[in-house]
Amino acid sequence: MWEQIASNKRKSVLIVTAMGVILIGIGMALGEIFTGQPQGALLGGAIALGIWLLLWLFTRVGGDDAMLQLAGAREIKKQDHPQLFNVVEEMTIAAQLPKMPRVFIVDDPSPNAFAVGRDPDKASVAVTIGMLRTMNRDELQGVVAHEIGHIKNRDVALMTTAGIMLGAIVILADFGMRAMWLGGGARRSRDDSGGGGAQAILMIVALVFMILSPILDQLIYFALSRRREYLADASSALYTRWPEGLASALEKLGKAHVPQADQNRVTAPMYIVRPLRQGEQRSFSSAFATHPPLAKRIEVLRHMAGNADFRAYDQAYSQATGTHVIGARTLAAAAQVDVQTPAAGGEADRPHRRLRTASDAFLAGAGYERRSCSNCGAVLKIPRARQRPTLTCPRCGAPV
Repeated sequence: MWEQIASNKRKSVLIVTAMGVILIGIGMALGEIFTGQPQGALLGGAIALGIWLLLWLFTRVGGDDAMLQLAGAREIKKQDHPQLFNVVEEMTIAAQLPKMPRVFIVDDPSPNAFAVGRDPDKASVAVTIGMLRTMNRDELQGVVAHEIGHIKNRDVALMTTAGIMLGAIVILADFGMRAMWLGGGARRSRDDSGGGGAQAILMIVALVFMILSPILDQLIYFALSRRREYLADASSALYTRWPEGLASALEKLGKAHVPQADQNRVTAPMYIVRPLRQGEQRSFSSAFATHPPLAKRIEVLRHMAGNADFRAYDQAYSQATGTHVIGARTLAAAAQVDVQTPAAGGEADRPHRRLRTASDAFLAGAGYERRSCSNCGAVLKIPRARQRPTLTCPRCGAPV
């Protein structure tokens, strides 16, 4: 999608600049709070500028790894989960990415997935154990293709940058609000003999800025999330040639009621659906803060009229919403692609087997070693700290 890629490059520059301004504003507010002097605001702004530059460099070097660590993801190899690797390989080829993304599994029973990365040459796809347990191969392929679409469209670079910047702004704003409640800056302002009126105005401005900045920043971050989900759905339909795979997966995700461990508001917009909280039920019709309504996404995918190309998706989207989502240049270059019905899943697609395979893959990524007892056939999963040349089988006592 030429327009989306070009737009994301422009947005990356814009969001880094806008969030830098917000970060510097918070730094100036903190400087005023802690010193009670206008000069302190300049010092705070200079320090915030330095933090902003460091964060920008960090997003270029290791921002994707930070997001993966926040989510608790573990990298796996092909032998750990061959089916997932094969699906990622297939969708990498379909999307014509220059390099296959790294593959991660998150130890979470709630079905979900996300992608991160600086560019298509350095990207990663992560899925939860709940996703691997819940989805059959066709549905998993639809989800992975959706995430590959984010990588192809350079959404991941934009969201990784925004996420790191947002995290810093939230932390600084929260720190400033705590300082305000403790009264450090206000007490110094009252003790100062001169310029009390001007300092009081500065304090009010600082307080208002710190309250509004995280809200404004969050709105900027969330605004980037909604349209890109539709475009990634369109990419998934094209890469898989089977829109029903993703539609069925989204339907299952909408019916899932397992709360997700990762509730970080920085990583939330990166998932294919918003992480579910304890005691919460997901609605098909409500407009999520970070994602379009699931019902609308499913409706568009299921009204593509036997075709899986961008033009068919845009027509279905226009019928559902009255507007268009794919740019004219992309539509002009889009060739017609017919839907291809995949083969039905077999014995390996049973949920209990999918769960065991996914759990074993995560443990392998976490450094566990698998050993089989030659005497009784028991399979031992041994953590890195306990790995030795010879162990005793807990079932029969034979050496393993």
